[in-house]
Amino acid sequence: MANTPHGGILKDLVARDEPLREKLRAEAAALPDIVLTERQLCDLELITNGGFSPLEGFMNEADYTSVVDTLHLADGTLFPIPVTLDVARADIERLSITPGALVALRDPRDDEALAILTVEDIYQPDLVKEAVAVFGANDPAHPSVAYLQNKVKDCYIGGKVQAIQPPTHFDYVALRYTPTELRAHFKKLAWRKVVAFQTRNPMHRAHRELTVRAARDRSANVLIHPVVGLTKPGDVDHYTRVRVYEAIMAKYPNGMGHLALLPLAMRMAGPREAVWHAIIRKNYGATHFIVGRDHAGPGKNSQGKDFYGPYDAQELVTKYRDELHIEMVPFQQMTYLPSTDEYMPFDEVPKGVQTLDISGTELRRRLKTGTPIPDWFSYDAVVKTLRESYPPRLQQGFVVFLTGLHNSGKDTIAKALQVTFNEQGGRSVSLLLGESIRPDLDTPFSLTSEERAKNLQRIGFVSAELARAGAAVVAAPIAPQRAARDAVKSTVLQTAGAGGNFFVVHVATPLAHCEATDRKGVYARARKGEISGVPGVDEVYEAPESADLTVDVTAQSVPEIVHSIVLLLETNALL
Repeated sequence: MANTPHGGILKDLVARDEPLREKLRAEAAALPDIVLTERQLCDLELITNGGFSPLEGFMNEADYTSVVDTLHLADGTLFPIPVTLDVARADIERLSITPGALVALRDPRDDEALAILTVEDIYQPDLVKEAVAVFGANDPAHPSVAYLQNKVKDCYIGGKVQAIQPPTHFDYVALRYTPTELRAHFKKLAWRKVVAFQTRNPMHRAHRELTVRAARDRSANVLIHPVVGLTKPGDVDHYTRVRVYEAIMAKYPNGMGHLALLPLAMRMAGPREAVWHAIIRKNYGATHFIVGRDHAGPGKNSQGKDFYGPYDAQELVTKYRDELHIEMVPFQQMTYLPSTDEYMPFDEVPKGVQTLDISGTELRRRLKTGTPIPDWFSYDAVVKTLRESYPPRLQQGFVVFLTGLHNSGKDTIAKALQVTFNEQGGRSVSLLLGESIRPDLDTPFSLTSEERAKNLQRIGFVSAELARAGAAVVAAPIAPQRAARDAVKSTVLQTAGAGGNFFVVHVATPLAHCEATDRKGVYARARKGEISGVPGVDEVYEAPESADLTVDVTAQSVPEIVHSIVLLLETNALL
């Protein structure tokens, strides 16, 4: 039989509020509204379907403080991760949101009202304290700490919600189960013991062997329960991963396993996240939960060391086992034995027997470079699916980002590159000159620094979309601010998929030369005060600290510079 929900009662708010749906929908139309972020949307879905039981809304200050400090809600119930609704103070004032007010929460994709929040309190969190307590350090190398520092608004709003409807999904609808639906599925099949497996990565033979062994050792069935909400930046997209999961389910013994998707926004919080994952799987009806080595770890910190110890997650889950009431299955690292063509737990391999492994980093390298992936590591159907999303290097898109002062020669280099790439063929070539997508529609240096920063974000978005489709993109803005350039790079790396190949070329032509050869008189007008925002005159140009290539038209000809960029791309197997 399915496990008892966390807190004793499954808080399925969608089912609870079904009789009031039309009344709530009409009421929401007249209320001030908050359009949710992608993370908040994931959180709200799991609040309203019961995945986050016993929560019935976003945490108020008492619950938030208690969770940060003690891993428990204010009433003493174990819950290790803050689930909060962050809103800008300016929006709170604009909407006149005060304790007791009702606010509609809307889906950012279609503007549908999903729930009505009754505001309990509005409070300002200590984000540094939250980072240190929940994630172990206030280090922006941690993706959730970077999220706190760069995206979280300055106020949190706490309060319970009434559910109007769940978010509408158009992908893999048949695989999206609520806790109520999955529990009913287990009951229908008479599954009394269920081992849940959490993953945000593609699955291969080792994962199949691990989960089958875990199920057989406990006379149980297997729930493959991958995350399809927000995961770590740079992860394989969920569309590709789900196709992989569907392919690998055919390799399980008939009737042993079931695949269901979890719309969770991961925090990569290591030990705390492992406890959170166990609570969520308990709410979905699982009786056992596999906790991996460095479970939900984000990788290296700013000092190049792992954020968490390899077994910290297992230790914290063990510490709270009496409160969790779900049995932990420690992840056993599986390794391949070529002599017997089988997988075995690493600690059970006889001394002296040869083993083979491919790390996640090595797998991503092989996918990116087109290097063969051996049969002993994965299944043909899985590799085929991954190859479709990760084409060979010569078919992958890329972005060459030229940055430098006005009249540094970057535009001339960019146009020459466009001609060179068109001559070589094999890809469409897109040229993005200036500080905006359509520089011909803007007067140069007529925009504020904020407007230029937004335009640079647009350039990043368009570059990522083009590169994802396999195009060669040459962008040549001045982009004087290091943070703005880093944001463009991050956008491409995180959203361009296989086209996430980004190269910064610093056109470091000296200011004196740029000014002396400026036939348009931009620098002269800036020095007279006729125009502003000209880097090198009244605005600082922050030179890239780690450009992939640095060039200078006073020391190299444009053909020489173009050739050096082509060699850079050839070295990375893109040409």
